[in-house]
Amino acid sequence: MSEATVYRGRFAPSPTGPLHAGSLVAALASWLDARAHGGCWLLRIEDVDRSRCKPGLDRMIIDQLARCGLYADEPPLWQAAREPLYAQALARLQAAGHAYPCGCTRKDIDTVLAARGERLPRHAERVYPGTCRSGLHGRVPRSWRLRTDVCAGAEPIRWQDRRLGLQQQDVPHAVGDFVLRHGDGSSTYQLAVVVDDAAQGITDIVRGEDLADNTPRQMLLQQALGLATPRYLHTPLVRAADGQKLSKQTGALPLDLADPLAALRRAGEVLELPPLSAASVPEWLCAAVQAWPWRAR
Repeated sequence: MSEATVYRGRFAPSPTGPLHAGSLVAALASWLDARAHGGCWLLRIEDVDRSRCKPGLDRMIIDQLARCGLYADEPPLWQAAREPLYAQALARLQAAGHAYPCGCTRKDIDTVLAARGERLPRHAERVYPGTCRSGLHGRVPRSWRLRTDVCAGAEPIRWQDRRLGLQQQDVPHAVGDFVLRHGDGSSTYQLAVVVDDAAQGITDIVRGEDLADNTPRQMLLQQALGLATPRYLHTPLVRAADGQKLSKQTGALPLDLADPLAALRRAGEVLELPPLSAASVPEWLCAAVQAWPWRAR
């Protein structure tokens, strides 16, 4: 990012549950990085998957952030109201021959992979075998997918993560042609996040390291749509006792904000901040900005 570029970062929670300790770490990291670079911090409610989102949780999340002193510099953005923009982006990909309809069910994909001798561990990534690249073959279209073989070319996608260093992934072989729009007309996270990051002028994406695997897919979409690629910083995670990432799926408890300052201190430890002497939330946040370890990276 050049000195002339105005830093714009964001925190983008999904309202599928209240914030927990792990999501506070992600929110705090993105807020601190924006403040350390003298930039803007935005809030985006990623409610594009309406089947998983629960009414009222968006406002609860905004309130939780406010109690921790984390206020957005612009009004929040809700993805559910932006489907026309995602549809326009998909139309561009379709017109360029970068997207195609797919009629495969999950069972269809598993059958093809099993026939190839590929045994998938539970919850493992299914690498789409490209069944519908040459046409639907009588199937009813269920989704739209990106032609990763066309978009990626022969070289792996490479990027320099500000914390993890040089990263790379061969998307066609590691992921395959991923879904852009579901059969019900709703857009996927991958398409929506790329469109919104560009529309909001996001220069820096700061999020948990579990999302690093999404970066090459999003970079492919950015390139295919002619959009700028932000800088990326993937931060440490809060982990459960068994070493898994703390999440709603692993039984993470809602964030205890009886003492917001204590919650921030715990999040700061995960982010490798030193102990900070502060008697209030504003004082602690001010000290944390000065101590932010990735200020110069």
